[in-house]
Amino acid sequence: MKSLRVLLPLAVLSIATAAFAQSDAQKSFDSLKTLGGDWEGPVTVNPPMPEMSGGNPMHISLRVTSRGHAIVHEMQESGTPLDPKKYDHPITVLYLNNDQLNLVHYCDAGNRPHMLARKPADGKTVEFDFADMSGGNDFGHMYHAVFTMVDADHHLEDWTYMMPGDKPMHAHFELHRAK
Repeated sequence: MKSLRVLLPLAVLSIATAAFAQSDAQKSFDSLKTLGGDWEGPVTVNPPMPEMSGGNPMHISLRVTSRGHAIVHEMQESGTPLDPKKYDHPITVLYLNNDQLNLVHYCDAGNRPHMLARKPADGKTVEFDFADMSGGNDFGHMYHAVFTMVDADHHLEDWTYMMPGDKPMHAHFELHRAK
C-alpha cells in the first residue's frame, strides 16, 4: 500500500508532464498557422552567394491544409515562374505527430531533411533542429530553421544549410505580408 502512495503521485506527474509537452507543441503549431498567406521580403545569405545577389525579394507561400493538420511552406524568388527545370521552389511541410512538432524540407538538393521543434523559449519563436534525413547528401542539406513572429504582418525566417564538408550557410528572411 505504501508503494501505491508513492507511485500514484509519480504517475499523475508524468501524465501532467506529457500533457504540458503536447500543449507546447500544439501552441507552436497554432502560432505557425497564423502565418498562412503570401509573404515577401529580402533575404541575406552568409556567406554571400553570387546567384542570390540580384536584389530580388523572396516570395514565401504558407498554406494551412489537410483540415488544419499540416502547413505547406514554399519558397521562390519573386517574379520567377513555377518552372522546376530552371528555378528552385523547395517546399517544407510542418505537422504534429503526437506531442512533437515536425518539419520535413523537400529540398532542390534531392533530399528530405527532417527536423524537430525545440521546446519554445517564448511565444514568438519556433526553432527546429536536424533529426534525420532521407535521400543523398552529395550537395548538402537543410540543417536548422527558426520562425520568429514579429506581428500579424511581419515575421522572420532563419534557415541554415549544411554544405558539403559541414560548412554552414545561413539565410535570413525579413518578410511582410504580400498585398
